[in-house]
Amino acid sequence: MACYIRPRMPGATVFFTVALAKSGGSLLVNRVDVLREAVRQTQRARPFVIDAWVVLPDHLHAVWTLPDGDADFSTRWGAIKARFSRGVGSTGGSMVGLKPTLQGAGRVGFKPTDVAEMRRARSASKVAKADAGIWQRRFWEHHIRDTADYEAHMRYCWLNPVKHGLAERPVDWPYSSIHRDIRKGRIEADWSGPIPEGRFGENA
Repeated sequence: MACYIRPRMPGATVFFTVALAKSGGSLLVNRVDVLREAVRQTQRARPFVIDAWVVLPDHLHAVWTLPDGDADFSTRWGAIKARFSRGVGSTGGSMVGLKPTLQGAGRVGFKPTDVAEMRRARSASKVAKADAGIWQRRFWEHHIRDTADYEAHMRYCWLNPVKHGLAERPVDWPYSSIHRDIRKGRIEADWSGPIPEGRFGENA
């Protein structure tokens, strides 16, 4: 089997797509407080700049800029994933997510997703490595090439909730860095636009 080697470019700006192991849940937005704390702790230990971040029910997108001389985003993502998994597990309870039933752009119902179900679905290798089975093991990354590429991936983050029918406008989705950028005057509050075309690490 071929071994995938991720590119190492110190100080690079990189776009990421990171997903839960089981699609269709909503653990990330249900426990966004735990995710935010995991990111804060990781950022304190290993600094990086968050250019954009959007959290969807079962996946997230982000654009980071790494420090000069530093190319190690994999360790940072590993730490974020591990801290989130521990944080969710430490709160107890069997309900780790809600599976939304979507009809058009509105949510019309929810189906519980049980922690035991997620654990049973783990592969043998995940069990052997004591992997909680919450996250997909790999993630998508794309090194930003130029200004146009940067702007396209920023827009993709802002527009992703609209793409998935979770919001009518980017500003309507609460789990997005667009609100920070509006406060700082980087973008208008009523901004919208076409969803960029290209490969962004999503199946749909």
